Parts: sequence; C-alpha cells; structure tokens
Amino acid sequence: MANDAEDAVRSYLTSVKEDLMTGVSFMIPFVTIGGIFLALGYAVASLSNNVQDVFNSTGTAGWFLAQIGVAGLTLMVPVLGAYIAYAIADRPGLAPGFILSYIIQQGNVLQAAGDVIGLQGGSAGAGYLGAIVAGFLAGIVARWFKQRDVPEFIAPMMPVLLIPVATTAVLTPVMLFVLGVPISIANAGLTAFLSNMQGGGQAIVLGALLGAMMAADMGGPINKVAYVFSVGLISEGVTAPMAAVMIAGMVPPIGLALSNFIAPQKYAAEMYENAKSGVLLGFSFITEGAIPYAAADPARVIPSVVAGSAVAGAASMALGVNMPAPHGGIFVVPLSNQPFMFVACILLGSIVTAVIATAIKPNFDAKVAAQSSDD
Repeated sequence: MANDAEDAVRSYLTSVKEDLMTGVSFMIPFVTIGGIFLALGYAVASLSNNVQDVFNSTGTAGWFLAQIGVAGLTLMVPVLGAYIAYAIADRPGLAPGFILSYIIQQGNVLQAAGDVIGLQGGSAGAGYLGAIVAGFLAGIVARWFKQRDVPEFIAPMMPVLLIPVATTAVLTPVMLFVLGVPISIANAGLTAFLSNMQGGGQAIVLGALLGAMMAADMGGPINKVAYVFSVGLISEGVTAPMAAVMIAGMVPPIGLALSNFIAPQKYAAEMYENAKSGVLLGFSFITEGAIPYAAADPARVIPSVVAGSAVAGAASMALGVNMPAPHGGIFVVPLSNQPFMFVACILLGSIVTAVIATAIKPNFDAKVAAQSSDD
C-alpha cells in the first residue's frame, strides 16, 4: 500500500511538472521576442542619447522596437497560464487559462478587487506566479467539466462554448477575490526583494543557489525549477537571475570538456569526442551535454559541476550581470548589460569545474570500468 501511494504521488508530481513545462515551452518564444526587441530598442535609443526616454520618443526606431518588446513580455504571462491549462484539459482549458491569467495582471482590476474584500495591494498585478495558479485551476476545472456526461445534442458545444464559459465564470471570482490580491502582494514583494539584491551578499547567495540547482541534475526537475523561476522574473524587469541561470547552465559541459582535454587519461577514450560536442552544447546553453560524464562517474562529476556552476552564478549576481533573453547561450551575449563579464563568469565556473573534476578523478582504468559494468 505504501509503495502504491508513493507511486501515485510520484506520478502526480511528474504530471504537474510536465504541465508546467508545457506552459513554459510555449511561453519562451514570447519571452525571447520581448527581451530581444526591448534590448534592441534601448540599444537604438542609446545611439541618439535618449535611452532613458525610449518609451516617450513616439515614432522613433527605438520606440517601435520597444513596443514589440513590451508586447512579448506582456503576453508571455497569460500564454504561460493558457498552455498550462491546455496541457491539463486540452482545447477547452486554453481560453479560460489565458483570460484568467490576463485579468489578474491588470493592476486596476486587482486593486478594485482588493477594495471589495478590504485588502490593500495588488496594483502591480499577480505576475507569473498568478498565471501558474490560474493555469492549473483553469485546467483542472475545465477537465472536470469535460468528464461530465451530457446529452448527445449538447456534446459538440462543450469544448468551444460551454466548458470555456463555465470555467471562466466559476473561477473569475475565485481568482479576483480570493487568490489574486494575495498572489499579487507576494509577487510584488518577491520582485522588490530581488531588485534590491544587486551586488550584495544576498545576491551572491541567490546566484550560488540558482547555479547549483542548474547543475544538480543537468536538465532535470531541480534545473527546471531554477530556470522557470528566472524566466518568470523577466516580465517583472528583473533579469539578473536569468543571467546567473544561463551562465550556470553553460558551465557543466564546458568545464567537463576542459577537464577531458587537459587530462584525457582520466576519461574513457570515447569521451574525448563527447568533449568536443560538449563545448558546443555548453555555449548553446544545453546543460544536458554534461550527462554522459555524470552517468559514467556521478560521485565525482556532480560535485564538480555543482561547485563550478555555483561559483559562476554567484559571480554573475555579485557583478550585476543581466540577461533579458531566456535562451540562446553565447549567441545572446551582446544583449547583456556586461557581455565581457558574462563570458568571464562562464570561464570562471568552467575552470572551477575542470580543476575540481581533474583533481578528484582517478586515471581511467578500462578493466575496472568493464568489471563495474558487469557487476
């Protein structure tokens, strides 16, 4: 019985993670477009020395680019909620997820809701945290409606009319008057806290934690938690954690490849070719490039990459490095506020990983490896 319950919990948590990652995967193009075009808008505006006034310089090239950027970053939040709901309930959950996520981003709406329930706050909107909650609730409620038995003549109207309308009607008061304002207050507090963590001790701790999480399972659930957290903050204008996460995610394949290059006797001969591809994968922000090394020797490799990524993330946050794009690796470095420091942090973390891995790994023994494989 205990095993059955454990399997059920594990299956449920896996399903939740997959639903969340579906929303994130559909959201990322919006974040990418928003971050890149907003950065380009500021870059173009800086050429005419009006970077601080880019949004008021109507009709200029910088202004048009900034409008595209703002559209992408505005839409990313409801898209996240919409596709979480879509992952749970398919098409009937899409519109309610989008609408509910959108409405709780409207500060004036949440402020009015707060006045009704006697709770001050909410004027900043509920952010990506609110979208996640709205997406899951919309998906669960829409799926419940889908599972109801209805007369045959009503069935064709269920997915396109009845379920979306009913789901939205049921959840709107819940999101506005029960969950929306508290989530908005929490989101505003988190954003303010992170905005103030620039260059101080707290920033270093946060960067080290995010970096360690990115390397701990190299693309697994822990990695994804850190990544989703940082991507969501881009819409709030907080982009330092995204830089730390991207840098830390690039370190493991590069650091282990560097170790392989300088100490080939410590790795199987076939791993040398993996090192060459690992450099490309690392610079492309594909942390999974380190998995072959971790699979071969997890006890030594995982501590090495966690240490290197933690150092890189901490250095990035301490230096105030920012990154408005959620993906792209080395190809989006020019968008950073400090591109040279961005690259320097990657190199620092990679060197730390390489030094530790090289120091603690023994020379590779094919006979011992074959025996271990047979056992």
